[in-house]
Amino acid sequence: MSTHTHAAWREHALHQLESAGYRRGEARSAVVEVLSRQDCALTAQEIGDALRRRRRAVGLASVYRALDVLSDLKLVQRLEMGQGVARYEPLDPSGDHHHHLVCQLCGNVVPFDDADLESTIERLSDRLEFDVDEHDVVLRGACSACRER
Repeated sequence: MSTHTHAAWREHALHQLESAGYRRGEARSAVVEVLSRQDCALTAQEIGDALRRRRRAVGLASVYRALDVLSDLKLVQRLEMGQGVARYEPLDPSGDHHHHLVCQLCGNVVPFDDADLESTIERLSDRLEFDVDEHDVVLRGACSACRER
C-alpha cells in the first residue's frame, strides 16, 4: 500500500467504526494506526509489540478485541498461515489485495501479486458458476535463506 492508501484505509476504518456505533477507543484507534502503516499481515502479538515500542499502553486482550471488531466489520482480513497463529491485514475498500508465501521453517511471510492467478480464479468462478466474494492464497514452503542452511 502506498502512503496515500495507508492514510485512506485508516480514515475509512475509523469512519466505519464510528458509523457502526463504536467510540474512538484508545485500543481500537491504536490498532488501526499500526495496521494502517503495514504492507502485509501481522499477528496480534506483533501489533502489541509495535504499540509498546510506541509507548502505547494497550494490553494484548484489547488488541484481540479490537481485531475481532475490525474483522466483523470487514475492515481487516484474518489469515490462517499455519503454525497456529492468525495474522491480520487491512482490507482495501477497493478490493485490491495480495497473497502470501510462508516459510514453514522460519515463519517469514512474503506478500505477492499475480494478475494471472486472479484471472485463473475468475475463470474458475465462471466455469463452476460460483460467485467468489473473497479469497486468499497462501503458499507454504521454504524460503531461500532456509533452503541454503
